[in-house]
Amino acid sequence: MTKKERNPKAKKASYRIRNWAVYNQSLMQRGSITLWISEEVLANWHPEAAEIRPRGGQMRYSDEAITCLLLLKAVYRLPYRQTVGFGQSVMGLLGADVRVPDYTTLCKRSADLAVTLPTGNPHEPNTL
Repeated sequence: MTKKERNPKAKKASYRIRNWAVYNQSLMQRGSITLWISEEVLANWHPEAAEIRPRGGQMRYSDEAITCLLLLKAVYRLPYRQTVGFGQSVMGLLGADVRVPDYTTLCKRSADLAVTLPTGNPHEPNTL
């Protein structure tokens, strides 16, 4: 039997915070996000042939575009639909004039592309 099972009113362990300024700053930084999407990825988002497509034809996206979104999906552990919404939000904030692929395109193309996340120092940015 554990102590809590023997005494239901047993107190949880308490931790004393001594440096409130650092603790407060670390809590605020949990909500901070910084993303860098290179200009060449945005420039190659749609392949050249995508501009000339038949009426009602599917939009084509480069492997870099799909890899960029799959990287966001892997890092933030998002389902495909939420990844599309997150990608649209990021592109809107960047002011980029590109369309984000729908979740079925993203899902189908993810079978062909493998995204591996580099492991390293957690205080350094992840890059492809």
